[in-house]
Amino acid sequence: MTQLGEIQQAILNGESAAVGSLPVPESYRGVTVRADEVDMFEGLESRDKDPRKSLHVDEVPVPELGPGEALVAVMASAINYNTVWTSIFEPIPTFKFLKKYGKLSPLAKRHDLPYHVVGSDLAGVVLRTGVGVHNWKPGDEVVAHCLNVELESPDGHNDTMLDTEQRIWGFETNFGGLAEIALVKANQLMPKPDHLTWEEAASPGLVNSTAYRQLVSRNGADMKQGDVVLIWGASGGLGSYATQYALNGGAIPVCVVSSPEKAAICRKLGAELIIDRSAEDYKFWKSDTEQDPKEWQRFGAKIRELTGGEDPDIVFEHPGRETFGASVYAARKGGTIVTCASTSGYMHQYDNRYLWMNLKRIIGSHFANYRESWEANRLIAKGLIHPTLSKTYPLEETGQAALDVHRNAHQGKVGVLALAPQEGLGVRNEEKRAKHLDAINAFRGA
Repeated sequence: MTQLGEIQQAILNGESAAVGSLPVPESYRGVTVRADEVDMFEGLESRDKDPRKSLHVDEVPVPELGPGEALVAVMASAINYNTVWTSIFEPIPTFKFLKKYGKLSPLAKRHDLPYHVVGSDLAGVVLRTGVGVHNWKPGDEVVAHCLNVELESPDGHNDTMLDTEQRIWGFETNFGGLAEIALVKANQLMPKPDHLTWEEAASPGLVNSTAYRQLVSRNGADMKQGDVVLIWGASGGLGSYATQYALNGGAIPVCVVSSPEKAAICRKLGAELIIDRSAEDYKFWKSDTEQDPKEWQRFGAKIRELTGGEDPDIVFEHPGRETFGASVYAARKGGTIVTCASTSGYMHQYDNRYLWMNLKRIIGSHFANYRESWEANRLIAKGLIHPTLSKTYPLEETGQAALDVHRNAHQGKVGVLALAPQEGLGVRNEEKRAKHLDAINAFRGA
């Protein structure tokens, strides 16, 4: 049996604590993009770029473990839109991020390689910790959030997302979670919720923390009870958590989806006010350069029809270019548009009259700090927020998993198994799981 096989077997046997006495292998399999292929999609439209062609499963060396870091045996991971961007080399190839990071210090130089191991989620077991790590030890079952931060600048000590050297692990750094072993900073680690399988526990990380900061945190929209919250893509990876936070926090979600199937998922979560934008046939753009304010007005009227005449207090924005003009229009006077991601395009256009004359606010929100991530994970662990995993692929089919997300052919989150040989493993608290099983499985088969 290989060294990695011995580690895998110990974890599967429920003997995670034993991994500390097992040798760490010299290499592992990771999902990579390659620097010599960054021009492979040149001339193609974004929608025509195929992640199956650019994402590879390669055998790569285990990186050197530095101070304050941890090596984790990855049982499962998940797809986020940043992996799609990485795979199609947009908006820029991520090797530019790695090169810039590599200039920071001799330790950071490890990340500047001709291959990039991607992925910003994981659930697994700590293999080794570096000098100065006190809160975690080999054998701990963990999940990881994706904030990589240096904290040598004063800017990050009030909110780590404002640190001058803040990066997203597995996107702007190397050695990410779509792999059998990952390298993280120890302050990325959080306890694995004990009632979830490996793949369920891996799936919330990035999107759950992002939704928490964007909607709940004082650093975001600071949602309160009774707020009307317009949620774009309400059954998707990010929107599905926003919908849960709105419902859990006493707000009133207005869920925007693109099919009857996605509407049904939102109803299963408990949402009642739903707009199927495909059925309503909204066309916010007349052409590539001109929007249609009459469609904004028709959209706003539909929202008021559902809410009994109220406009949204908060608009949870992440599609970006396609929807942003409508979002600014739709928010109530004094309302908030909180935005991240821009999956349909980064160059937003809106009519500023609706913003300035109605005293609306636009808040930019990016991932979450450690405290926000910890709180978001705590809610998962307590069974108050649930995974939205719909489908899981093996590591070898990560390209197909990314294509599903790229083409919006998915619901909720798409998982990837790494060292876990099959789904359904890793549950340590069956009693708690039984209480929440319907909610945990809400997106399954969708």
